[in-house]
Amino acid sequence: MDKTQQLPKNPAPQEWLAQDLSQNYVASYKPFNFVDGEGVRCSLYVSGCKFSCPGCYNKIAQNFHYGQPYTKELEDEIIQDLSHSYVQGLTLLGGEPFLNTTVCLQLSKRIRAEFGHDKDIWSWTGYTWDELMQESADKLELLSYLDILVDGRFLLAQKDLTLQFRGSANQRIINVPASLAQKQVVLWDKLIK
Repeated sequence: MDKTQQLPKNPAPQEWLAQDLSQNYVASYKPFNFVDGEGVRCSLYVSGCKFSCPGCYNKIAQNFHYGQPYTKELEDEIIQDLSHSYVQGLTLLGGEPFLNTTVCLQLSKRIRAEFGHDKDIWSWTGYTWDELMQESADKLELLSYLDILVDGRFLLAQKDLTLQFRGSANQRIINVPASLAQKQVVLWDKLIK
């Protein structure tokens, strides 16, 4: 089979639960970058993903035991890095953030407690918005803390390196608060391509 015809895995609603899968590991932390969303960002790459998208750019982070355990020390470092006025926010990537909700919720809650909405939170996910609407309470809770969600599995057949902040044409950049309020997907208003 041609690699562009291979597809990621498609879970049934609530088939993959963070409580069953996550080991609370982090693949890496990259402070002060410009590639994982708008502005200067601090990016946390969590470990573990089951979508197995052919052509995944971070295949090593699909392993739930890859990297190091998430620690209070790392969380404190992220909060300190976010405290700089030139940092716009945090980005959650992976791996799959929605299969690592313990780590991502803990950090997101602390960011909201310490910074309110002065710092934004972006996340990538292999889930589509419609799939997340049928998911477990922890996934919906994590979604409620986000400002921007890039949704959908990476599809090699739709790969397009000219797209803003995403790798394949099926993926969308979603304004989460507006989408939750309107009960339908509202795309990010700064979308260029």
